[in-house]
Amino acid sequence: MITVTRSILLAAPLDEAVSYLEDFEHTEEWDPGTVRCVRVDEGPLRPGATWHNTSRFRGRTTELSYRLEVREPARLVFVGTNATVTARDEMLFEPASAEETLLRYQASFRFKGLARLATPFLRNECERLADEVAERLPSALAEHSR
Repeated sequence: MITVTRSILLAAPLDEAVSYLEDFEHTEEWDPGTVRCVRVDEGPLRPGATWHNTSRFRGRTTELSYRLEVREPARLVFVGTNATVTARDEMLFEPASAEETLLRYQASFRFKGLARLATPFLRNECERLADEVAERLPSALAEHSR
């Protein structure tokens, strides 16, 4: 399994940051690997909500089904699956000030089947993607809040 973690300062109050990130469709705006993300079900955003995500990784396009597993006031957990990987995105939020939030973002990838053999060779790519998320997320949230 590969796990990458980044701490990201967001220029938004905690409630606003959580509200933005709990809608996984917004990954199109801040995740460089996401090509498209569409909510599959309807209703309020709560545990059990699902999305169909199209991602590009190492030049290949893959489809994942994502589910919101945990929705707490300062914690979100999404789990995405397909035949070759289970991806887990955990977001922990902490107020840095009245107008800023510190986000601890952790992404884990558990490869399945033959893809598991490639795990040691994929760490650098996962680290690079995490760096890009940390770079893009603050501006995506700021743009969305305007």
